[in-house]
Amino acid sequence: MLMLKRVVITLVVFACAPAAFGFEPFVVQDIRIDGLQRIAAGTVFNYLPIQIGDTLDSTRSAEAIRALYKTRFFRDVRLERDGGLLIVAVVERPSIAKITVSGNDAIDTEPLLESLKQIGFAEGRVFDSSVLDKVDQDLRRTYFGLGKYDVKIETTTTPLERNRVAVNIDITEGAVARIKRINIVGNDSFDEDDLLDLFKLSKTNWLSWFTKDDQYSKQRLSGDLESLRSHYLDRGFINFNIESTQVSLTPDKKGVFINVNIAEGDRFDIGQVRLAGELPIPEEELFKMVELKKGEVFSRKKVTETINRMVDRLGDEGYAFANVNSIPDIDDEAKQVILTFFVDPGKRVYVRRVNFEGNTRTRDEVLRREIRQMESAWISTSKIKRSQTRLQKLGYFEEVNVETPAVPGTTDQVDVDFSVKEKPSGSFTAGLGFSQTQGVVLNLGLNQDNFLGSGNRVGIAFNNSDVQRTYSFSYDNPFWSIDGVSRGFDLFYKSTDAESANITDYDTDRGGAGVRFGIPISEFQRVRVGLAGEYINLRLGNNPSLQLVDFVRKESDEYKNATITASWRRDTRNRALFPDRGLLTSLAGEVTTPKSDLMYYKLTVRQQIYLPVSKWFTMLLKGELGFGDGYGDSDELPFFENFFAGGIRSVRGFKDNTLGPRDSLEEPFGGDKKVVGNAELILPAPFLKESRSVRLSAFYDVGNVYGVNEDVDAGELRMSTGVAASWLSPVGALTFSLAYPLNDKQRDDTQAFQFTFGTLF
Repeated sequence: MLMLKRVVITLVVFACAPAAFGFEPFVVQDIRIDGLQRIAAGTVFNYLPIQIGDTLDSTRSAEAIRALYKTRFFRDVRLERDGGLLIVAVVERPSIAKITVSGNDAIDTEPLLESLKQIGFAEGRVFDSSVLDKVDQDLRRTYFGLGKYDVKIETTTTPLERNRVAVNIDITEGAVARIKRINIVGNDSFDEDDLLDLFKLSKTNWLSWFTKDDQYSKQRLSGDLESLRSHYLDRGFINFNIESTQVSLTPDKKGVFINVNIAEGDRFDIGQVRLAGELPIPEEELFKMVELKKGEVFSRKKVTETINRMVDRLGDEGYAFANVNSIPDIDDEAKQVILTFFVDPGKRVYVRRVNFEGNTRTRDEVLRREIRQMESAWISTSKIKRSQTRLQKLGYFEEVNVETPAVPGTTDQVDVDFSVKEKPSGSFTAGLGFSQTQGVVLNLGLNQDNFLGSGNRVGIAFNNSDVQRTYSFSYDNPFWSIDGVSRGFDLFYKSTDAESANITDYDTDRGGAGVRFGIPISEFQRVRVGLAGEYINLRLGNNPSLQLVDFVRKESDEYKNATITASWRRDTRNRALFPDRGLLTSLAGEVTTPKSDLMYYKLTVRQQIYLPVSKWFTMLLKGELGFGDGYGDSDELPFFENFFAGGIRSVRGFKDNTLGPRDSLEEPFGGDKKVVGNAELILPAPFLKESRSVRLSAFYDVGNVYGVNEDVDAGELRMSTGVAASWLSPVGALTFSLAYPLNDKQRDDTQAFQFTFGTLF
């Protein structure tokens, strides 16, 4: 047996001189790997920088060991020699069989494990104690960013069979550090309290249990400091600087003191505004977009708005990649800024193709007819945005995204790619709801807003409640003509019990059919006209009022009417459901034809204005005016066509339909004139800021109804204030309001809490 010659080389030997290895170089005739359990031998050979036929000396040995340790697969590596045989003896690191995380309330487990995977710590990976130390450090930094400075993290590893380990990470988060005080030092031009009002962070106050504004976090402080910076830069302090920020903790790590040191600098005015660069648009037109004028106080916000306006305008002319920079020339002595806007339009870009992806059910033509950006035309950023909005307002898609990738091999062409995520546009509904006015509501319906992917709408419905029973069929083709003229048909039967709706005692049965057309007159405006024939059967209650008896004596209790309807509508809202910007204005009228049994007309004007106050808050202003009267042989509006007010859809805090004139029995009778106004501050829902199915608001309502012989009297307007919530739930729309009437009178029927469930609003 040959004498076994072994050379054991460890990592400690790396630091020694090559002579310290103390063995003679030899030619490697074969290589054997010992100690492998999970790792394939081929993997080791891939990393091993030695091959058969190489001469192994101390330098090459050190290189080989470094290379294998660098893989982090092994916790021990040795090279041994048996004649011409090189033996690579390794001890594998254990693999991670399981990772358990406990005590993590502030961070969800799934994203936490995903973040650990990014740094190489996951089930199935090789266990490395140094990586586990990095996990500990990263977790602490994450919790520190959340304001939890008292966090404790304990990691334990449990050996398992087959060279595996189980890792348990036990977290004791501790309480979030509460802000005790925020100090701003160096503010001479503004009061500290006014500046602190800009901050979302605040010292502990009586609302902090709800707002959590006293919980310190590094990210929120950074946002507040940027708000502070913007406040100064928007008011002329162009040299404003936040010199330092100190955050100190109390010894128990539960209290935070924040000191912000600032240097305001001087206030600067605008000395002159210039344009430079290449101007493909007339200079006069670009100057009209400049928000800042000579002599005004410098404002970074207005500079940004000016740049955005110019970029959008250039984008409408095909310069999709235009760049506008503001270059300030500061005169410290005169305290003025000469502001130059440098315009670099870049190349004019054309659209090669408009493509759609994700519309598996909806036909391509249904999407394409909504697109305002044409192929082979200059790109227009506003037309692309408008096209995206029109697709969103169809109601067929959960998401609509758009990209404009460059066409390969060109410098002046792009494609416009719309990707949509379809949602079910057809539904069979069988629902049970409740309304304070209508009582129990049974809904049965089959609706298809995108019938067979054509964009046509078909609906069959049956609704039954204490107030009303309705059967209806409707069909609508929104693109009956290529120009966007729509055509629809309606067939309906409606039975109403007015007394159950808080109105005077009578019943009506109404049935009829109609046809209607919609004509687009601009991008945002549409005119609708329609003709309908209707049969009405009127039945008085057991104890009818004098007004009802007089009307039936004069006009009979059965009527056949032909009604012409017309409306104009301008809609610039960004969404059909829960919009947060834009306007909706409508003017609607209906008149019965001269050959009808009843001759009357009604006019209604409605206005909705959505004004974004900030990223999360929107002001909604609504108004409605209504007027009706008889003509020809009819000298007044039929009482069952009267306007009504009060309730969750008009003046909240008053019972549905109870405002306005009363009949001889002191029952609500309605009127021929209506005035309603609403102001709402739409608030973000806590923990659901990004949700489009929940909406909260604080409101102020005003309105009333006036009778035939009454003038509109502002002193008779009823007012209320309160809060409201709406939720588009999977089982139907829910609306709640809690209102306080401000000037109710003795005969008014008030109702503080109102709600509807299972009916649309």
